[in-house]
Amino acid sequence: MAEPTTTGTQVPAHQGNAFPPFDTTTFPGQIFWLAITFAVLFAVLWRGIGPRLVKVVGERKGRIAADIEAAGKHRKDAEAAEAAYQAALASARERAHAEAEDNRRRIETEVEKAKAEADAEAREAAAKAEAGIAAARAEAALHVTKAAQDAAAAIVARLIGDTIAPGEAEAAVKATGA
Repeated sequence: MAEPTTTGTQVPAHQGNAFPPFDTTTFPGQIFWLAITFAVLFAVLWRGIGPRLVKVVGERKGRIAADIEAAGKHRKDAEAAEAAYQAALASARERAHAEAEDNRRRIETEVEKAKAEADAEAREAAAKAEAGIAAARAEAALHVTKAAQDAAAAIVARLIGDTIAPGEAEAAVKATGA
């Protein structure tokens, strides 16, 4: 059968009054085992884990140093690439400016040439027009002179009732300066 259970807060009779780790009678044994445990743990850490830890830290330092060196190399490569890019960009700008200047000069030359051709055509047209005007003036002067001769002949015929020869009328008109 099962033993009856008791409920209560009393300390069982078979235990002593002190908390076992604080029992002063067991201190020498506790210190002995503490020293042995410390020595074993120290030996395990010193011989087993210590070298591995030193190795891992060394590898990590080496990896970090290699990464820093690689980052420096990449930075230098990037700076070189940027410098090459800036040089290429400057060169392209120079070429673009040179081509723009060449195009501007070529266009100015073509404009000057077209302007000169237009001016020449205008002068030629003006000369033709002046020649036409001069011819028209000469023809008009002939017609005016002829009309003046006819008028002089008609005036003489009406005033005197006499007819004059065309040569006389022409001489009379020339004498007046018309």
